[in-house]
Amino acid sequence: MKAVVLAAGQGTRIRPLSDSVPKPMLPVADRPLVAHTIDAAVDAGADEIVLVIGYEADTVRDYFGAEYRGVPVSYAVQTEQAGTAHAVNTAREHIEGPFAVLNGDNLYDPAAIDRLFTECPAICAIEVAEPRNYGVLSTEGDSITGIVEKPADPPTNLANAGAYAFPEEAKKWLEVPESERGEHEITDVVARVIDEFDVTPVTLERWLDVGRPWELLEANEWKIGDLERRIDGDVSEDAHLQGDVVVEDGATVKPGVVVEGPALIRSGATVGPNAYVRGATLIDEGAKVGHAAEVKNSVLSRDASVSHLSYVGDSVLGRDVNFGAGTNVANLRHDDGNIEFTVKGERVSTGRRKFGVVAGDGAKTGINSSLSPGLKLDTGATTLPGETVDRDR
Repeated sequence: MKAVVLAAGQGTRIRPLSDSVPKPMLPVADRPLVAHTIDAAVDAGADEIVLVIGYEADTVRDYFGAEYRGVPVSYAVQTEQAGTAHAVNTAREHIEGPFAVLNGDNLYDPAAIDRLFTECPAICAIEVAEPRNYGVLSTEGDSITGIVEKPADPPTNLANAGAYAFPEEAKKWLEVPESERGEHEITDVVARVIDEFDVTPVTLERWLDVGRPWELLEANEWKIGDLERRIDGDVSEDAHLQGDVVVEDGATVKPGVVVEGPALIRSGATVGPNAYVRGATLIDEGAKVGHAAEVKNSVLSRDASVSHLSYVGDSVLGRDVNFGAGTNVANLRHDDGNIEFTVKGERVSTGRRKFGVVAGDGAKTGINSSLSPGLKLDTGATTLPGETVDRDR
């Protein structure tokens, strides 16, 4: 089984985090988002990974190289983002025999990917409370009989989770006409496979489509929550690490630090002295948490810094972000309502009662800055010392 993994898009809804990093390469625990999907494919027995790349393609190539965990890796370049069928068709020359198609910005239950490969032809599905918002599978017995997009009267509660195992014949059906949205849709290929073959539904226990910043936070909550305690770095005898905390070799935890797991402190990161880290927090390679700072349920990307006497909660900080001393992030509304965030120019609900700030790469705050809930700081944005910021910048 070859696994075609789609990782060509930028991810416009997750900006500013994707301004210079493709969304599938954003950090989720100890590896990029797409690496979790590829690991699931390798564990399921894929004998080759075909990565469809496009935006910032070299970032993907540099990470995975020609071989990943002993499995050959090939690359297909999608120069135009024209739909999922178009993306898979870009990889056509690499496809021989049955093949799987997986989204590089989705997290899948790994056991289900193993079943997907075994049951080929098969489609992964997830049971949802409101199927009218999804592509929905209709079934008869143990077979899929159809797929329909956002039906008014859904035939089942099984939403299409965008993971497929196709027979070799499907390679011939990848060239499909444009849809009304102007894209070449993989669901047209799926419909043809359903007509020609007995296709099995594989129900996922857990699945996450990572499209917006708070979903990246949720992805980290999932994967950091799966970690088991491991202390390999330099941890002071006067630090207190509780629960499932991972301190990688090369990380430093100074005196007086309290870390309540789950948490991951990566190689080259420094915490403390006297800092407090809690919740499902990622402190990525080279990141720093200063004296008496508190970081709760957040992602600090590579080389980000939260200086002394600061508080960061339920937030995502991009690479090289520097929060000046005394920066405080508010993550809760006075009316206790769900926090809203700007996605492609519109304020939308995150569905989260607590959500702080999303800061693009290189953003900087002046000392004693106060940041409102649901705030977006674009790549390279700055604040003044003592400033209260309640509008995106």
